[in-house]
Amino acid sequence: MVQNRRPVPPYEAFDELARLVVSEHSLDSVMTAIAEVGKRLLPAAVEVSVTLVRHGRAETVASTGPLAAQMDERQYTDGAGPCLSAAKDGDLILLPDAGADERWPEFAAAARERGVGSSLSVPVALPEPISAGLNLYSDRLAAFAPQDVELARTLAAYAAVTLANLHLFEAQRRVADHLERALESRGVIDQAKGILMAEHRCPADDAFAMLVELSQRTNRKLRDVAQALVDSTAVG
Repeated sequence: MVQNRRPVPPYEAFDELARLVVSEHSLDSVMTAIAEVGKRLLPAAVEVSVTLVRHGRAETVASTGPLAAQMDERQYTDGAGPCLSAAKDGDLILLPDAGADERWPEFAAAARERGVGSSLSVPVALPEPISAGLNLYSDRLAAFAPQDVELARTLAAYAAVTLANLHLFEAQRRVADHLERALESRGVIDQAKGILMAEHRCPADDAFAMLVELSQRTNRKLRDVAQALVDSTAVG
């Protein structure tokens, strides 16, 4: 299948990634945007995919078509291939003749079967324990010129920054969620303490000790014990 697509100017492609607002996107949607930008930026690529490795498990989290996903999955099944070398080991792998490569015979056989002429896999530098790779597949031999490799490297660098920002945003959101739940728990516990202080005419420390004792005796979380007391008082 001969590619006649006109490449997107690099400044437009990279500006598109730079304008991604991570708070409005999921991991999958960011990865998909990266893959689609890669296909438009490098017309030699018939299809583009992104491999993500988490906890030692590789998966394709975005692809521009079934060919890329199938080639990736073949490598995951075999446990070896250029996309895994890029994602796991941080190696840039350029195969001018994917079907003739002797390092990964299973991958080469799949390339011949599916009409893949050449491939390019570029590592995406991410903080551990996550790693990733950008994979480009072409139906032509030696499709990726040196300038294409450099553009792919630059795209991978932009992808790394975007994904790192997303990872940081999600971490901050988790902290905020934990803090919000902690404040909610404190409010319920304070209400329960007030109820016990009024009923038993005791100081706050003694009321809190009653809650702790009841939590341990019933094997329930302190917040749940406090919430049950507040709810029963409200009903009563």
